[in-house]
Amino acid sequence: MKMLALGGKKRKAPKFSPKSRQRKSSQSQSPQKSKSKSKSKFIKIKPIATWNPRTRVIVDYLLIFSSVLLCLMLLPTRLPGMELLGIGPNWLLIWVVAWSVKRNAWQGACSGIVLGLFQDGMTASNPTHALSLGLVGFLTGLMQKQRFIQEDFISIALIVFVMSVLSEVLFASQLVLAGDRNTHDIWAYFQQVALSSAILSSLWAPVVYYPLNRWWQKLKAEQV
Repeated sequence: MKMLALGGKKRKAPKFSPKSRQRKSSQSQSPQKSKSKSKSKFIKIKPIATWNPRTRVIVDYLLIFSSVLLCLMLLPTRLPGMELLGIGPNWLLIWVVAWSVKRNAWQGACSGIVLGLFQDGMTASNPTHALSLGLVGFLTGLMQKQRFIQEDFISIALIVFVMSVLSEVLFASQLVLAGDRNTHDIWAYFQQVALSSAILSSLWAPVVYYPLNRWWQKLKAEQV
């Protein structure tokens, strides 16, 4: 009977103290916390208000230069959705409109002339693109869009469409005045080029306008 009583004793389950449980939970949570901290270090970006004024100017110039360089590189490319009858968007014209919308006429004209000279260096200087892009920047600066047209993608697309047609008209007029080509052939080709370029440029205008305008709005808000 004693042997049976000894063999029938139940084994007690090991007891865990609250301290040991806290240690285990802290060990399991510590790698997750370290990962989240390491991620937050790389994701966090200081707001523009805390930047040094010189840093803002440098970043602004770098953004302007890189965006112009990107538009110059996109001019000869023909990616899917960027071509209509062999014609692509006029990226430099889109940039000039995006720049001139919030600036005066002379600033827009200067930017158009400079980018037109860049385009002449990539294509041909006769006839020049500086005259057409300079006129686009001048007229866009004169519009004072914030008073008459609501600022959205549709209004920017309409402005780009009209300015693209005007730019192609001026470019074709220079070819006619040169007198070394048939006038009928020039205007027949102009109709295809002007319409295709205007449609594609107006459709792709928000891609250039939105990030640049958002950055310039933040920069202006911090300077006030």
